[in-house]
Amino acid sequence: MARTNGIDTMSYAELLALQEKIAAAIIERKSEDARVTKEQLRAMAEKAGFKLEELFGGKRGKGASAAKFRNPKDASQTWTGRGRKPNWLVDALKKGAKMDTFAI
Repeated sequence: MARTNGIDTMSYAELLALQEKIAAAIIERKSEDARVTKEQLRAMAEKAGFKLEELFGGKRGKGASAAKFRNPKDASQTWTGRGRKPNWLVDALKKGAKMDTFAI
């Protein structure tokens, strides 16, 4: 039996518009559900005499790392030694420079 109503009769443009609405609704619902769940967990923790951060830890970022290397030609260009080497350092090393030359 063929369906004659609902999404089966929608045009491609209408389906795309519906898809965008659904995606937005999912994001909004996820955010709201997370907020409600967090409040419920906070209330449960407080009832038991804890703070939520005590149970799950607070927000801890790695923080900014200190620069360990500097471009002698441009002091504003630094590198912490983490992640990809910056292009200025790669170029200098290809030309035969030693890493120690750039240490701060």
